Amino acid sequence: MRSNSMRKIKLAVAAVLCVAAAFACKSQYEVLLASNDVDAKYNAAMEYFNNKRYQKAAQLFESMAVLTSGTARDDTVQYYWGLSNYRYKDYYTAESNFARFVQNFPMSPFASDAQFYRLDCLYRATYRWELDQQPTRVCMAAIAEYMREHSDDRPHMEACDLMMRDLQARLDRKDFEAGKQYYVMEDYPAARIKLHNVLKTNADNVYREDVLYYTAMASYHYARLSVRAKQQERYLTFVDDYLNFIGEYPESHYRGELDGHYRQVQKLLGRGGENTESEVKNN
Repeated sequence: MRSNSMRKIKLAVAAVLCVAAAFACKSQYEVLLASNDVDAKYNAAMEYFNNKRYQKAAQLFESMAVLTSGTARDDTVQYYWGLSNYRYKDYYTAESNFARFVQNFPMSPFASDAQFYRLDCLYRATYRWELDQQPTRVCMAAIAEYMREHSDDRPHMEACDLMMRDLQARLDRKDFEAGKQYYVMEDYPAARIKLHNVLKTNADNVYREDVLYYTAMASYHYARLSVRAKQQERYLTFVDDYLNFIGEYPESHYRGELDGHYRQVQKLLGRGGENTESEVKNN
């Protein structure tokens, strides 16, 4: 019994000592955070940063920003403040840090990296294609400006190019899906107009094959559902859309379906339906 009691006392004492040590460490950090000792704060902040304790590093760099303003350490403190927030994945705050840094220290050796990290923060703040794409457009404009000014910065150029491709693909998907939605709702004339305008705005849309397919299908269904007096004219529109499609994508997986509709339409128009390849060549 006595042995068990002593063991419990020792465990309790150890627990108290651990709690006391924890509070002592916390107090030491808080004292440092509130102090005006720039050297101590700077060295501690760098140590926290190097040990990947980015939140504490960011708080220390922020706390000394006023103290180092106008000194030789000013740009270093401001840059690592932003970088600490970035590494901590607080991209919203980091973007503000880097934007302010680029404005205040355009000649700093950190300026190029700060500008790139700001772009990455903007990129991470963009949304899926289904949502508002205004942040996407803001980010693309910033990336384009950076690429013009830093065309010789190859590693960052490659990353910027990948970001631009991804962001453009989101805009392309947004435009394509908006046109396709009219098709899904069976508003075929509106679908054809909307899809036609997608490529009119951006001929290089990455969904070009799908856009042309749904354009042709919208034409086909619009003609099929029209009154007899209007069908011939509208079937001819489908023929044009069909020939445009297979002219660009002769090996498309959509080809079999469209070929079937084309043969059917050719019979309805009294043309037989065997002239597909020759019409493409003469189109």
